[in-house]
Amino acid sequence: MTPRYSAAQAACAAYPSLGLTVGNTPLTHIREPDAQEGRGFWAKLEGFNPGGIKDRPALHMIRQARARGELKPGGTIVESTSGTLGLGLALAGIVFGHPVVLVTDPGMEPLMCRLLTSYGAQLETVPRPHPAGGWQEARRLRVAELMSRLPDAYCPDQYHNPDNVGGYAGLAHELLGQLARIDVLVCSVGTGGHSAGISQVLYQHFPHLKLVGVDTVGSTIFGQPARPRLMRGLGSSIYPRNVAYDAFDEVHWVNAGEAVHTCRALAARHYVSGGWSTGAVALVAGWLARTAPADRQIVAVFPDGPWRYWNTIYDDDYCRANSLLGTVPEDEPDLMETPTEREARRWTRCVNVVDPLEAGRC
Repeated sequence: MTPRYSAAQAACAAYPSLGLTVGNTPLTHIREPDAQEGRGFWAKLEGFNPGGIKDRPALHMIRQARARGELKPGGTIVESTSGTLGLGLALAGIVFGHPVVLVTDPGMEPLMCRLLTSYGAQLETVPRPHPAGGWQEARRLRVAELMSRLPDAYCPDQYHNPDNVGGYAGLAHELLGQLARIDVLVCSVGTGGHSAGISQVLYQHFPHLKLVGVDTVGSTIFGQPARPRLMRGLGSSIYPRNVAYDAFDEVHWVNAGEAVHTCRALAARHYVSGGWSTGAVALVAGWLARTAPADRQIVAVFPDGPWRYWNTIYDDDYCRANSLLGTVPEDEPDLMETPTEREARRWTRCVNVVDPLEAGRC
């Protein structure tokens, strides 16, 4: 198989300034309607990047790989993605002049598939999930197969590459320029990149910072059993090594119906919304705004905007078919003492965060 190298990539490779369109995203204050006057949280709107939050690490990982000589001029970028990183890598391929092959699965939205191919990326779709590691492991195995066949291919390996973490330093510095103080940072967790990368920088300025992770029901990241998941962009059926377990003060699991309700409420009340991760993060950040001390400054990262989810989160037929309509989150999360105490089915909170692989060795 020879990956396509599009005319768009060839024409635009000489214009690295395209990468300058990433960053400097806005910050908006989301007031909780059920909270006391003046309470709410700040939302960092990463959907204002060309492709979303993962434009940042995609450009950084490719830039660093080229600098180390791991990615040769004209070499092929090969990676597994559920969508957002794929957009970032397509951008990086155009900026730096590399063909891009993306391994995905049947759950990727038709709009996302069409966008990625229009940006010159070649898609490889795995037909079935891995029996133990689900779709992510199936995609990773397909990446390994492609890497063995394509000369000068490079895989960023977003799950374990520390450059993924390093790619979020710019976002952290933007927050430092936008806010005088940050007490709580709320991040969705998938590869673990942005929660680790942002908090590493912010801790240097705010040692008291509290990091709150938001995962999806059915994800293994924090020790829950793997289950089929509708929500994409957060959660995992593997254990990414970029997850900074020791940095988290607590973790919340959110189900798909709760995320849908919150996404739609955000859109109706604030003209701001996004996808699965945004809904899950906003649910948790809103609760913190209602229950934390009044002077607590809370920042939530919204990874993307709503446009990608027109036929899922914002489609009544899709939501009805998946029993997502009519779900109203409880006022308070359920509580667990340990991440393995029981299986989370609805919004659940745990303040004892451990690395499940380390816990398994004890």
